[in-house]
Amino acid sequence: MDDHPIHKIQISGTTLASVLHRFFSSTGDIHGLLFGHVSFSTTISLSDDPTSNFSSVTAMNSASSSGADGPTLTATITDFLSIPSHFPLPLQHKHREDPSSVLLGWFSGRRKTPLRPSLKDSTTIISLSSSASHSFTPQNSPYPLSLQPSLFLLLSTPFQEQLIHTHEYKAFQYRISTDSFDPKSLDVINIGPSFRSHYGSFSPISPFPSMTCDLRGPNAMAEDEKAETLVGIKRGLKDQKELDLCAEGFEIGRLSKLMGSDSSNYTAELEHLYDKMLLKLDSLARSVETSSAKVLEQEKHNMKLRYKIAGLE
Repeated sequence: MDDHPIHKIQISGTTLASVLHRFFSSTGDIHGLLFGHVSFSTTISLSDDPTSNFSSVTAMNSASSSGADGPTLTATITDFLSIPSHFPLPLQHKHREDPSSVLLGWFSGRRKTPLRPSLKDSTTIISLSSSASHSFTPQNSPYPLSLQPSLFLLLSTPFQEQLIHTHEYKAFQYRISTDSFDPKSLDVINIGPSFRSHYGSFSPISPFPSMTCDLRGPNAMAEDEKAETLVGIKRGLKDQKELDLCAEGFEIGRLSKLMGSDSSNYTAELEHLYDKMLLKLDSLARSVETSSAKVLEQEKHNMKLRYKIAGLE
């Protein structure tokens, strides 16, 4: 098997967040498998010198040894499988949802431990890399190349409890030729064409919906009579419904007072509007927190059922 260095390891922000959430929500240490793909970079140095026209294999070897520009390997982690650390790793597991996804390596989450691979980690990664059934070919490979799962992601928590810094992680690649773990930088990818769908509906500005809030003229009595018409009532209900999406419980009539030259006299109304908006955000946050807790509880229940069916309990 070929033993080429991985020059770059990438992981999406959602995948890394899921791994960290699974680690911190578990009752003990966990470990699991990492899935994704490996591809060659397309950035190759161009030269007018005819003596620099080497073969693809020579370019790959020279880039690997000297770090110069050339075809380099990039690993992208897209998914994972986690189980409690006291269960053995399911090394024969295949990623059924995405046939193009291959086994890249494994990860381990251990609380309050140094970010150094242990002897057990070496044994596990050697077992992965020595199995011919786990070999794969990188995407867009310019020549036949067979790689083995060699990535290792180590997660840990600080030795002292901290409110802000709650986790640590470090990526490695196991090199068969040197029988050692090479530290690698882990790039968290949240932007780019492949992640555009995650932010397609995102808007940095949250304006109020377009509502027909007319300024009150000198004849307030006439405007009140106009508002009592059927059309005015329907329009008021529609505007109130749209306003409730931003600040639930704030009347549309009070919003109209904040428009015009007299708006400076209604500072209290504006503060009350902000309070309602904050209450709406707090309600949404609590709803998300409750639903996340239910999803986690269901995941734990499903895992217990899988262990029971597999006869691991």
